[in-house]
Amino acid sequence: MLDAQENPTRSYLDRRVAEFRSQVQRRIDGALTEDEFRPFRLMNGLYLQLHAYMLRVAIPYGTLNADQLDVLAEVSERWDRGYGHFTTRQNIQYNWPKLPDVPDMLARLADVNLHAIQTSGNTIRNVTSDPLAGAHADELMDPRPVAELIRIWSTDHPEFQFLGRKFKIAVTGSPSDRAVTKAHDLGVRIVTRNGETGYQILVGGGLGRTPVVGKVIREFLPKADLLPYLEAVLSVYNLAGRRDNKYKARIKITVNEMGLEAFSARVDEAFTRIRPAFSGADQTLLEELQSAFAPPVLPPRDTGGFDAARRADPGFASWSDVNLRDHFADGYAIAMISLKPHGGVPGDASAGQMRAVAQLARDFGHDEIRVTQEQNLVLPHVAKADLPALYARLKAQGLATANVGLASDIIACPGMDYCALATARSIPVAQQIAETLADHEIEVGEMAIKISGCINACGHHHIGDIGILGLDRAGVENYQITLGGDAGTDMRIGEKTGRGFSYDEVAGAVERLIHAYLDLRDEGERFRETLARTGAEPFKAALYEEDTAHAA
Repeated sequence: MLDAQENPTRSYLDRRVAEFRSQVQRRIDGALTEDEFRPFRLMNGLYLQLHAYMLRVAIPYGTLNADQLDVLAEVSERWDRGYGHFTTRQNIQYNWPKLPDVPDMLARLADVNLHAIQTSGNTIRNVTSDPLAGAHADELMDPRPVAELIRIWSTDHPEFQFLGRKFKIAVTGSPSDRAVTKAHDLGVRIVTRNGETGYQILVGGGLGRTPVVGKVIREFLPKADLLPYLEAVLSVYNLAGRRDNKYKARIKITVNEMGLEAFSARVDEAFTRIRPAFSGADQTLLEELQSAFAPPVLPPRDTGGFDAARRADPGFASWSDVNLRDHFADGYAIAMISLKPHGGVPGDASAGQMRAVAQLARDFGHDEIRVTQEQNLVLPHVAKADLPALYARLKAQGLATANVGLASDIIACPGMDYCALATARSIPVAQQIAETLADHEIEVGEMAIKISGCINACGHHHIGDIGILGLDRAGVENYQITLGGDAGTDMRIGEKTGRGFSYDEVAGAVERLIHAYLDLRDEGERFRETLARTGAEPFKAALYEEDTAHAA
């Protein structure tokens, strides 16, 4: 390993840790009040939650190696409570750090080039991407070099450290938009036109209290223009975005108030001014990054053992049917690792489980791990011949639940169990629903249930087949249900069904929706397809059948 003098990244991280260590000490000594300390801690990913501080660690574009995952496990044991929580932003959170320990946590993370910079505050947040990047058979190009280029450009960018609000960027290289680019402030899609590779740029998407589907601002942007164009978008937003009301300060509001055409014209004007400052160094760097992200060498492997194991072991067959995805190389698969055991906390992984996955990545996965927006983990390059052994070791760690993409693979924010902004519980609701639906989910098939504990929508409830939003109604938890959301390429915002439900009623309400779907669907139809064919009324009737009975 290079020392700090030879490694500029490590030198930079060491300086940031030392700086924050002094700020923490001033807070402990009383030289800083909590209000004065707040901007310093947010610049270093540290939040103050309901019961304790919370440290959010960046996992750029959701990619880890085994050593990094081992250190994440170690940090959870030494300075937290022995587990980490993987988020819908492809990050990891520690919910119980003690303030004096945070600089030591950051110093240990720096040993493996991990940090918490720009995971909070009104700046450009962690750049997210397709968790199956560089592996899936449908991919046009690996988007991670582009995501890394954007990350390098945006980190400590002097103009964009104090934006009107946080700013989120996602990049995808697949026509199946697993990066959910339309739900981001800015989305980058790798596309081709007349044999040339470039980018489609989307702007103004987002969820929260004002859900908006992102709009295309550039159908095709040449590769060499990416960073100057992004800088133009951010520059226009930084000057034109509202700062009088934080609820109206996101770029989606700016685009809506100005109109896409007027906003685009101002971006084009800024781009013309900014473009000459980019001399091509960004493209040289992109070429170097593309080499660094080249896929591993994948020699041909016989798949006979995989096929025999499927015939011999129904559990393995079920897991491989549900948790595997198509790889670009024959004889290989993408292995999805569920962090959603029935009745468990969505997205949580113990230190032991993290270490086990790290070792599996070394043994079977070419030292690569990914974090998904659905709060699961991925081994992107696994020979099918190795999958029976992989499954056996996952099963021993409680990580072999065969439910990725099914009804119990529920996204849930931390909710009122942890978050100071939450108005309702999310985690126990997800646990109840998962347990209720466990016996139905193979029959139900693909379904996305997403739960948020407040209007900020960290659980992405707007874009779930079934979305659940927990609110406070006169001091009592009340849960709104939406139907028909879609996180895919043709992203849609779900529609509200009617009155909300109490905490004790939510799981039963979702179960009624599932039974209505099973009764209404045609052969082979997914939930969203049945809903599109029948409309929402039959589902609402099932949802509120007690109301109908009382009215009668």
